[in-house]
Amino acid sequence: MDKPVLTDRTQFPTDEVIFSHLGRRQALWEALFAFLRAEHPECTTEWRYYTDGNSWLLKASRGKKTVFWLSLTGVTFRVTAYFTDKANDAVRASALSAELKELFLSGSAPGKLRGITITFRTRKDIENAKALIALKTS
Repeated sequence: MDKPVLTDRTQFPTDEVIFSHLGRRQALWEALFAFLRAEHPECTTEWRYYTDGNSWLLKASRGKKTVFWLSLTGVTFRVTAYFTDKANDAVRASALSAELKELFLSGSAPGKLRGITITFRTRKDIENAKALIALKTS
């Protein structure tokens, strides 16, 4: 797994800092946040530095509910959303890729939260992110 790149507590992750790491994947970043602003304007985002992981993470929320966590790793970024076992049927019925569904459903953590993580590499990852956000906001 790639290591986080936003590890300097004193350097807030501005667009300039973020895009210096993402390179050509900047287009995926922009597509994700354009979708979030257009389809889920009620969602807010906030960067925080977490000392337990020694890195900056972006938390996307709708009200008090966390929609996803985002981190930069290497030359890409990833989002993770957490679900309980109650979400199994919704995950099965979602538009997530078969691979993401299988990873989630095969993981066993009875009574605990399980995550679905999307690492952004191609345009299809945007579609998975849209499905993941739909799951969390429905």
